[in-house]
Order: sequence, then structure tokens, then C-alpha cells
Amino acid sequence: MDTTWYEPLTASAENGAMSMSDFHSWFNARTRANSFQVEQIPFAELRGWDFDPETGNLVHETGRFFSIEGLRVRTNRPWMSEWGQPIIVQPEIGVLGILVKRFDGVPHCLMQAKMEPGNINGLQISPTVQATRSNYMRVHGGADTKYLDYFRPGSRGRVLFDGLQSEQGSWFLHKRNRNLVVETDDDVPLDEDFCWLTLDQIRRLLLLDHMMNMDSRTVLSCIPPSLSEPSKQDAGDDSFTHAVLRSSAGRSRAVHDTGEILSWLTEVRAQQELVQRRVSLKHLTEDGWRVGPDSINHRDGKYFDIIAVAVQASNREVTAWTQPLLAPRQPGLLALLVKRIGGTLHALVQARSDAGMLNIAELTATVHCQPGNYADVPMEHRPTYLDHALAAPAHRVRLDVLHSEEGGRFHHAQNRYLVIEVEDDFTESDDDRYRWATLHQLTSLLPHSNYLTVELRSLMASMRSLTQRL
Repeated sequence: MDTTWYEPLTASAENGAMSMSDFHSWFNARTRANSFQVEQIPFAELRGWDFDPETGNLVHETGRFFSIEGLRVRTNRPWMSEWGQPIIVQPEIGVLGILVKRFDGVPHCLMQAKMEPGNINGLQISPTVQATRSNYMRVHGGADTKYLDYFRPGSRGRVLFDGLQSEQGSWFLHKRNRNLVVETDDDVPLDEDFCWLTLDQIRRLLLLDHMMNMDSRTVLSCIPPSLSEPSKQDAGDDSFTHAVLRSSAGRSRAVHDTGEILSWLTEVRAQQELVQRRVSLKHLTEDGWRVGPDSINHRDGKYFDIIAVAVQASNREVTAWTQPLLAPRQPGLLALLVKRIGGTLHALVQARSDAGMLNIAELTATVHCQPGNYADVPMEHRPTYLDHALAAPAHRVRLDVLHSEEGGRFHHAQNRYLVIEVEDDFTESDDDRYRWATLHQLTSLLPHSNYLTVELRSLMASMRSLTQRL
């Protein structure tokens, strides 16, 4: 998206804030100031990583960071009920934290311009702290994680949000990170790779392709509404923007109360079979996976590859390293269908079960898939509502943005995030994995673990950006 859409925001530099034009100048300067290089290499050139001779899994010599293993999955769904796949195993719980400070009474977030080896465009905006336990414990022997002390127990900051949130269940096994929002009154020294941004500015940046990284989006989805400036709402305004605000406020009637939604999700979890068994990578050959000198890939050319890269980055705690990355074969699609029901905007969410999920099923977007994987699949096995999303007319699309996924583990993983307002006569399928929920109901589930996927949380954060057009 074109950054010229935005009007510069005026702010006094001595108060820590910057205008949007100043931000783009700063971001471009940080890109020029730092050097980044990522090169795919054969597995044999990995340093500190190797295939374990006993298990066949790709592991680090310290036993830390993460490993690439095999996973066998059995479900009771009618199509493709059993399969095997590589999976990232990272049992450590990392810290994703945003530090908040008020300047002239306005909350600002301390954000970082950070390079990840899998990012499409090198630098993206990340949270104040984005670190695995191995990283902030300095297993890599590198520098300390900046600003970490604000997120440690006993710090002088006020905790505004603290919760464990899941990450991609298709590619991680039981992966969770601690999402934190902490407010401070301290004078915070500003590192050159960090800047203070208001929530209004952040929401504008969320509308730009590949600008705000996944870790920022998940924490931003958890920002308490009390931090946001109150919006002027006209009860008679029928715009989509005001529909988002009213649905988020929770003062309108919902099709299902929150108790009914939780009971439905519990029923799905109780009825859905998800049996997971960790196996060696070398045992996945019967599932079509091949381990070669340069990659692990599927014989059908679908899904994803596992590759190795050599990285140089001048502004990281360690400036050079090698590691494996998961490289999707094609972009994904996350489409949220929304509809005004009884005057209240509702989102059609699905209870989805992925191979590596910890709690069997979580709520996600209406459509959540890589469309390329279904090009030759019979119509009855294509994801419900996929074709509706792909054929949506432009005037029904309320949000359309490309976001990158976790660049520290995935190589050039990107999803197209869509919000589509369907017609009044839109008819739902009889698939019981879907329910209508208001935005307020979805937000109310965020303090609890394993209810909303990271993809749905990204959509929630991005939808809040639409209110910037008031």
C-alpha cells in the first residue's frame, strides 16, 4: 500500500513522538544504517546444527533454541484423516513485550526496527522485546536483549496485559509465547533502532504490506481498549468504520452470548480427535517427505520446505549465524467474513484443528488456508467459504493487506489478510464448525490461552486500523 495515503501527525520531538513522515525517514535510515544478508546453504554448512544420528531430527548442539522433527497425526475428519509432516518443536516460552509510556497524556509504544532472516523485506517493526528464552538467557553468547528488565518480575512497570498466546499450529508443536504490555513512568533511554509511536500511528502502519511483524500484531491485539483514545461515535452513522467500533464496544446484542460460544468450542474440542505422535524425520518418507542435501520437501511440491540459511545482520545480538527455516511453497489466505446482524457487526469464525495445536481446536478466520494446496482437490474437500472469499467483489472488501509471519522461523511466509462484508442475504453452510461472534466477544477471550489463533489475532489488530479513517 502507498504510504502517501497518510497525513503527517504533528508532535513535539522533545516529547518522544514523531510524525508519520518522520517515522518513514527514520525507518529508511535504519535500513541504510544496518547491513543484512541471508543466503540459502546446504544442510552440511550449518554451524551448530546437525541431523541427530539416533533420531534423525535436525537439532542444535546445545539442545536449545528449537528442533525440526517428524509428527504423525490422526484425526476423525472424513478427508485426509492421517498424515505425517515435519514440525518445529520449540518448547521454550519466549517474551513478546510492548513498553508503553505517556507523553503529554498520550500513550506511546516503544517499537523496534528489527531484522529477521525470513523477512521478505529485511526490517520490520517488532515489539520492544521479542526474544526466545534461549536468546535472552544468551545461549548464543551474544549481547543482552535491550529493555528486557521492564518485563521481568519485580520491575517498576504496571502490567496491563500478561497472557500466553499460541502460534501457528500447522508448523509448530504446542508453541506459545508470553505476550506482555507494560506501562512505565520512567525516563527510558532510546536506542537508535527504537522509536515511540502512538496507537493511532501504529494502526496506520498496520495497513501497510509487510511493515508490522507478526510478533507486534499479536501483542497489539491484546492492547487494553482503555489505552486507546475514545472515538467519537454517531449512533446514526452507518459506515463500516462505526460498525467496527460498535461491535468492539460490546453494547449491542449478539447472536450468541459468550457462554454459548465457549460451550460450542468446548463441544468441538470434545468431539474432535487429534492424536499427535513425535517421530524421526527419516520416518516420514512414506508420507511423501524427502530429506535432501539442500532441503526437506514433499514429493507433490506442496505445503512447505525446510531449508538452511546463513545470516549476517549488523544490529542483532549475534551478527552472524546459521539456522534452519520453514519455507512455505505459496502464500496463505486469511479471510474473515463479517455481516451486520440485528444492527451489530458479527464475524464468522471457525473452530479449527491443526496438527500441532495444544488444545485441539482454536478460533480462527472464516477461511484459513494456502489456496494453492487445494488446486487439484475435489470441490467437496475444499475449505468452506474459500471460493466465496476468492470471488468477493472489490466493493465488499473492507481490508486487504499482506502481512509476513514469524521471520525468525519461517522464510518469506506471507498471508493475504482480508475482511469481507457479505451481503444481507448471505447464507451460511450447515458446517457446525462456524459461529457468528461480535468483535467484543472475540476480544474478551484474549486474556485466556489458546482461544484465538495468531492469524485471527492479526486480523483483530488490523481491523482496529480501519477506525483510523474517522
